[in-house]
Formats: sequence, structure tokens, C-alpha cells
Amino acid sequence: MRIMFVGDSMTIGSSGDFTWRYRMWQHLNAAYGGPYRIVGPRCALHDAATDAPSSHAYRDPDFPASARRHLAGWGEGWLHMGPLIGDAVRAHGADTLLVSLGLIDLGFYTNADQTAENVRHFVARARQAAPGVRAVLLPVIPNVRASADAAFAAECGRFNELLAKAVGDLSTPSSPLLLASAPAAWDLARDTYDGTHPSPTGEHLIAAAFADAMHQAWGVGAPYAAPGVPQPAASAG
Repeated sequence: MRIMFVGDSMTIGSSGDFTWRYRMWQHLNAAYGGPYRIVGPRCALHDAATDAPSSHAYRDPDFPASARRHLAGWGEGWLHMGPLIGDAVRAHGADTLLVSLGLIDLGFYTNADQTAENVRHFVARARQAAPGVRAVLLPVIPNVRASADAAFAAECGRFNELLAKAVGDLSTPSSPLLLASAPAAWDLARDTYDGTHPSPTGEHLIAAAFADAMHQAWGVGAPYAAPGVPQPAASAG
């Protein structure tokens, strides 16, 4: 399994962050029994001082360089990653994409319908590079702006509906797509440090969304387990 993390500022992280990518790496090491590699063309964090992806100051300095790979960028969305994904998949042999995008698109670049169309372009380009690629897509998690801007909140909701439709329309047995569940317990005061970007508890919740989707649909690993992360209810019987 060759995993590529694809995302915006919530995924790249900034200087001093653990990142949810780190949490996912920890989870896979503990719960996944098969071989895997994290791949991608980038490895840095965003540096607020230089406003550039130039920092390598991860909160855990023992996070190995081989696991820091990604395709994520501060201020980048579906609009930006669509033209890049084919070459990135091809060059790094990615077969599993974990994608968290959309908030920046809706906030600055495109409306819900345009953003959903960019999702479809993204999937098409990834498949051109690797016809059997599979992906888990996370819905937009509304940020503090949505709390005060009803129109923006509605646009986020509209996009999430269109994202679910795109996943249903585009998923195939040979190239499956999964829609992860947005963290139901997301609390802006606890799970972000600025109303948007994840705090350590938020990092765990995002990693859990991806890990649980992969486990439930594909049998990868186990349910995510971390302090403060709600666990799935036990099955009856």
C-alpha cells in the first residue's frame, strides 16, 4: 500500500505541529499488519514566518523523513491539486489517496458546484495515472467563518452533498472511492487552535475519520484508538 496524503493547510500543518498525517502514521504502525509506504513530492510544513513551505520543525523530531511525504499546501485546494495529482501519482506510485480539500476553494476560489466539478477532474487525472487508484475523501469541516457567515455555511453544506454524489457516481470496483464521515464531535474551541486548523485533538479526529473509513470498507488496520476520540459503538449480537 502506497499512501499519499492530499490536502490544504489543515494537512500540511505549520511549524511545531504534529499534523494528522503523523497521527495516521502512528495508527498504521500500530494497527496495520501489511507493508505500506507514505509517498508524495513534498515533506515540509508551512512556516508562518516566511509564508512558505520551508519548515521541518515537526513537534515530534523522531517523525521519520520517509513518513513525512505528502501533496499538501497552505492555500491550495481542489482547484490547485487537480493539475498536480496525475504527475504525483505517476511519479510516486501512489495507490491510495487520503484527501482533505475544499474549505479553501469555497472560501476564496470557487462555489460549491465549481468545486465539485474540480473533484471530478481530480479523480479523472488520478485514474489516468493509475487506473486502479483508490481514495478516501473527507467532507469539508466548517470553520469559524461558517459560524458567523450563514451563506458560507450553506455553501459548505451544499458542497458536502455534491461530494457525496460524486463519490457515489465515480466509485467503481476497480477504483473505489470512499466518503469518510466528518468528525461528529468536532468542537472549534477544542479541536482547532484558531477556528480552522486542527489542534492535537483535532488531528486525532481527522486521522480517525480516514482510518475508520479504510477499516470499515477495506479491512485496513483497525478502528482508530486515541485519547479523546469517540470509538464506534460495539455491534450487537
